[in-house]
Amino acid sequence: MPSTPSLKRPKTDRELANLIFEYANRGLPRTDFLLEVSLLLIHFFDCDAVELWLEEAGTQARCETTRRPKRSFSYRVIRGVKKKGRKPILVLQSDSRLEAFCRDVLLGKIGPADPSFPRNDVFWIFDSPSGKMGKESKMIRPDSPYASLAVTPLRVGSKRIALLILKSGHKGYFAGKEMAPCGRVAQNLGMALVNQRVQAALQERIKELTCLYQIARVMERPPTPLDEILQSVVEALPPAWQYPDIASARIVFDHQGYASPTFQEGRFKQSADLIVNGKGRGSIEIVYAREKPELIEGPFLKEERHLIDTIARQVSLFVEQKETEGEKELLQEQLRHADRLATIGKLAAGVAHELNEPLGNILGFAQLAKKNAGMPKQAEQDLDRIVSASLHAREVIRKLMLFARQMPPRRTRLNLNQVVKEGLYLFEARCARQGIDLELSLGQDLPEVYADATQLTQVLTNLVVNAIQAMPRGGKLSVATRGDQEAVTLRIEDTGEGISPEVKKQIFLPFFTTKEADHGTGLGLAVVHGIVTAHRGTIEVDSRVGRGTRFAIRLPLSAQSEENERNEGSREERTGPGGR
Repeated sequence: MPSTPSLKRPKTDRELANLIFEYANRGLPRTDFLLEVSLLLIHFFDCDAVELWLEEAGTQARCETTRRPKRSFSYRVIRGVKKKGRKPILVLQSDSRLEAFCRDVLLGKIGPADPSFPRNDVFWIFDSPSGKMGKESKMIRPDSPYASLAVTPLRVGSKRIALLILKSGHKGYFAGKEMAPCGRVAQNLGMALVNQRVQAALQERIKELTCLYQIARVMERPPTPLDEILQSVVEALPPAWQYPDIASARIVFDHQGYASPTFQEGRFKQSADLIVNGKGRGSIEIVYAREKPELIEGPFLKEERHLIDTIARQVSLFVEQKETEGEKELLQEQLRHADRLATIGKLAAGVAHELNEPLGNILGFAQLAKKNAGMPKQAEQDLDRIVSASLHAREVIRKLMLFARQMPPRRTRLNLNQVVKEGLYLFEARCARQGIDLELSLGQDLPEVYADATQLTQVLTNLVVNAIQAMPRGGKLSVATRGDQEAVTLRIEDTGEGISPEVKKQIFLPFFTTKEADHGTGLGLAVVHGIVTAHRGTIEVDSRVGRGTRFAIRLPLSAQSEENERNEGSREERTGPGGR
């Protein structure tokens, strides 16, 4: 029941009309306005109850307010309304003669030409104390707890828009009262109902437009995380509904919830789905904390259904646009990354070729100089340092050549499990010394792939070394293989320090390293990326700072047939089609 209004007791029908129009101009929700007016009528006519039949957007609503024996208010929408042409026809809710009579009065079937039509437009229906009906009474016994009724149509011009029914528990109650003001009250009430409907509709449209404007402004902000956008949208929703003081809102998107500060679950709610690219991703819902009179859709207006559907479409289109922009930006970043790698690869290949010859000379002459007899000990130590530095430089050049794909792979059919077993053999003792638990999980019946065993061993070695270095105080290193009908997968996971999102974006760039100058060249992961890409595979990184990192390398089995075609093509180039 709506909140109880402050009761005013009008003494004349003019005072009553002024109060009714005052309430109509406040822009109150429909049910609140009807309660206010009904209580005014009860006190003005000093009756026990007031019932109103109203035409509401092609349907009919009935509300009843009682003073005795217990104050109450009820409002219900009559769904059984049929249309014949443009005119609605009410389907009776019972077989009572009283309901049929009220329907005929509302629809204008009983008019001035009818013998029972009263001069003051008020129909009295009552049981008189003597048992006889008054001369202006309709000969219908009230089949209700009330012994006396006064029925009056409410008009706007010549159209009957509603019906006012005054009720009393006393027999002959309205026959003993002056009912002439009832016709004037009905006329004023009819105009007030129309005015209130316009005012309330205007208030609702203002709230809806304000809500849509706020949402549009939120979505036009400079680049803002989607989480913040959805939270701002959900906070703008409750004020747009008919009862904002008890309304709360929630958006659920991809299983993540965003709610207004006062949100609480409830059974009185209205919702709309979020459909992005034809796929359901979540919903928007408005919840009332308390029960309200039933309207077109539970306690919600038809216009509120249009509003929540519109907002759901706007949010869905915004998310779709946001994701499209993200995919475009990711693609552009991938293209820039590929371009950088190609440029650096060409540079690395040129540098490697230019350094190979002088480095070979340095290494060769240092090794020859060491063979001279009688060389001072200090000179011999210096030569050892030269040889060691040259070997290190040659390893760097080899990595550069691999990265630049200047060293063609020697692919054979191999089992990834065998590569992993042989590659980890050298790390078992090192892991034990550093307190690292090495866990190996090899897939059963792993399909063979065409690959370069040496290069895959280097991939495994680089990733395992990085994992060990990320766990200086020990931890757990997991290496696993899996296979399916399309590819084989190698997963290497550690419980080390993890990689920040900023560093993660750059880990495959050549010469990028977070290690000290004498502990890394920044080529390890670049080489891994190059080898995996050369095998038409993919590499994914999942890392959380303080919790560890996981690399997942997937090598497609389709590379086998491509390799066969390539080998067949090379053989034909050498010997001619069908040649030996």
